[in-house]
Amino acid sequence: MDKSALFRRTAAILNRAVLPMLHAGPGRHLLGGSMATVSYSGRKSGNQVTFPVNYRREGPKTVVIGVMAADAKTWWRNFTGDGAPMHLRLGSDEYDGHAVAVRGANGSLTVRVTLS
Repeated sequence: MDKSALFRRTAAILNRAVLPMLHAGPGRHLLGGSMATVSYSGRKSGNQVTFPVNYRREGPKTVVIGVMAADAKTWWRNFTGDGAPMHLRLGSDEYDGHAVAVRGANGSLTVRVTLS
C-alpha cells in the first residue's frame, strides 16, 4: 500500500472515532474548542461526506480550515474554483456556508467558509 493510501485509510479510521466524541459529553468540551464537523456533497460522486476538521474563526461570518498535507488529501478539491456549499457544526451550533479552497503564496492551502 502506498503512503497516500495508508494516510487516507488511517485518517478515515480516526475520523470515525472522533466524530461521536465531538457531539457528546466530555469529548465535545475536550475537542470542540477548535474542531468542527464539516458536511458536503461530493462534486463527482454526489455522496454526503462528513468528517472533523480543525478551524479558526476570522470574524463572525468566516471560518478558515487549514488543510495539512493537502497533496495527500482530496476533499478540499470539491471547493476549488468558485467553491461549493458546506455545512458546519461548531460545537452545538450549525451553519450553512459557501466554501472556497485557497492556495497561499507559501504553498499552504486553506478552505475559507463564508457563513450564511
